[in-house]
Amino acid sequence: MFGSKKDETAGLSGVGNPEKEWRLIERVVMANTLELRKTRRWGIFFKILTFTYLFVLLGYVMFNTSATQDIGPTGGHTAVIDVSGVIAQGNLAGADSVVASLRRAVEHSDTRAVILRINSPGGSPVQSAYIYNEINRLRQKYEDIPIYSVIVDSGASGAYYIASATQEIYANGASLVGSIGVTAAGFGFQDLIEKVGIERRQFTSGEHKAFLDPFMEVDPEEQALFEAVLNDVHEQFIRDVQAGRGDRLADNDDLFSGLFWTGSQALDLGLVDGLKSTSELARDIGYPKTVDFTYHPSPLEQFARNLGVSMTKTLVSLANSGSLSLN
Repeated sequence: MFGSKKDETAGLSGVGNPEKEWRLIERVVMANTLELRKTRRWGIFFKILTFTYLFVLLGYVMFNTSATQDIGPTGGHTAVIDVSGVIAQGNLAGADSVVASLRRAVEHSDTRAVILRINSPGGSPVQSAYIYNEINRLRQKYEDIPIYSVIVDSGASGAYYIASATQEIYANGASLVGSIGVTAAGFGFQDLIEKVGIERRQFTSGEHKAFLDPFMEVDPEEQALFEAVLNDVHEQFIRDVQAGRGDRLADNDDLFSGLFWTGSQALDLGLVDGLKSTSELARDIGYPKTVDFTYHPSPLEQFARNLGVSMTKTLVSLANSGSLSLN
């Protein structure tokens, strides 16, 4: 029993030894420091690995994108260009993209024909007219390269405007074709804000600066002016379609009324020249090999475009908060 008490006394005296306590603390601190160093090294390693992977992936995408843009010799092919979606500036169906694709296609030494594969409900008359005029210019410059159109699901309004510039137009029997007209629509909220109790405050310089304001009654004079504008654009549309289609168009009063028809009906009206798909037309042309010349933005261009749109929206929202506008 006396021996056990001595051992307990020795153990208690050891716990209170400052030198041993500092050694213990030093070992704990050193162990933690080493662990932190290992963690930091692994963190740096994984960061480097991640950045390396991203750079390799980016380089791969850029290489493959540039490779698709550089089409080598084919021995003779039919170039295909998609006109898909709403025709508007900045869209892939806008004039910038379609015109660039057309020029690139006809400038290729092995292009024997070009097909515009159209699937669009229409869009901007200005953008459509730009494409229409460029097709006519290229047809005159490259007389040995015919340009055709194939309407897939829809080739309406501005999309048909574009198609009418090509040498021939083809569609499917169930395609929607036509809608040769111009439209503009809006809403009137003048009664709503009166019921809700909202006071409309607007300050303008110029008699018609608040033209067709949705919070005001429609002015008959302004309505007549706006209808005159629409009619003028419609007349341009009709004139260009007639110039492109010529005497192939049937004598029908509804042809330019804004109505649309199926591909089969459009064939009877002279709006299309036949019922064929893109591949069928390419085979009939004599060059069944098709090569896609549709412009596709690179991932970097798409990122920059999205970033630019986001920044523009932010700046516009800030600029419109209580500022004057010349729009």
